[in-house]
Amino acid sequence: MKYINFKFSNASTDYYLAYGISHLKKITDPKATVLITDENVFKAHTKRFKGWDTIVLKAGEGFKIQATVDAVIEKLIEMEADRKTILVGVGGGVITDITGYIASVYLRGLQFGFVPTSVLSLVDASIGGKNGIDVGHYKNMVGVIRQPAFILQDMGFLNTLPQVEWENGFAEIIKHACIKDAGLFAELERNSLQTYQARQKSICELVHRNTVLKTKVVQRDEFEKGERRLLNFGHTLGHALETQYELLHGQAIAIGMTYACQISEQLTGFRQTKKVVRVLEKYNLPTYASFNKQKIFDVLKMDKKRERKEMNYVLLERIGKGVVRSISLKQLEKIIQDL
Repeated sequence: MKYINFKFSNASTDYYLAYGISHLKKITDPKATVLITDENVFKAHTKRFKGWDTIVLKAGEGFKIQATVDAVIEKLIEMEADRKTILVGVGGGVITDITGYIASVYLRGLQFGFVPTSVLSLVDASIGGKNGIDVGHYKNMVGVIRQPAFILQDMGFLNTLPQVEWENGFAEIIKHACIKDAGLFAELERNSLQTYQARQKSICELVHRNTVLKTKVVQRDEFEKGERRLLNFGHTLGHALETQYELLHGQAIAIGMTYACQISEQLTGFRQTKKVVRVLEKYNLPTYASFNKQKIFDVLKMDKKRERKEMNYVLLERIGKGVVRSISLKQLEKIIQDL
């Protein structure tokens, strides 16, 4: 177990690394707290929710929409939740996104915290204060940047995590290695998914390393004016693919990273695409794929990283060093068509 406090521009977040959810009662009063989770997590860990007021949502990205937010807000009103109420999202990335968003808008702002239950949520979605919902084909089109009061990481939730969700989360770990940490990339090359699943110490250390890596990037650039943009490696194309095809987030991002490496070859002289592809495939993630390029570009061009007629695209100069390049939409359309 390890406790760290990270300070941001106008908030601070307490990180409880490798604690148990039983510690939640020491952080927040159950009488003034509402937990938000989904059906999958609640069914697998029902006993852990005993003694807490809990709102259980349908599981999946398809429910990360305004209608779900409205339904939760109506439930909070029914429960007479006030400005002293604390919301705690217990789940994967969809639950943390929704919980943070609702807490930011209900009564103009409640305190909130997260208990991430998936690899992806532990190393990525719960960290950094991005909270929001999808609108139609567009991922995270509406939202806020607001930091949680705390993040409690209970690794016990991983015991019931489906294999595909382990793989899904490792896409974000590989992304961190590609943009910021060549040493981490080398570790991923040496090891395998089974290494981390078999030894709790290994997965705890890996989650800790990625948690600190992402948090420090966010500390330096909380509102994504510069360095934080690197965390979008693989996401521009990946998000478009995720909305149009039956793909999990990590699967779509893995494909996005593969093609971002190819684009990097053209624009930065990157020469390590094969190494990145080998690691992605080692962790059972997809790489090259056939897709409707015009359809995907039409979705991609509305990405949040667009600035007028240019897109801020994350590329690699080498493994461990990501860069952001502004590419005109006209040039980007040609690049996508030629992939």
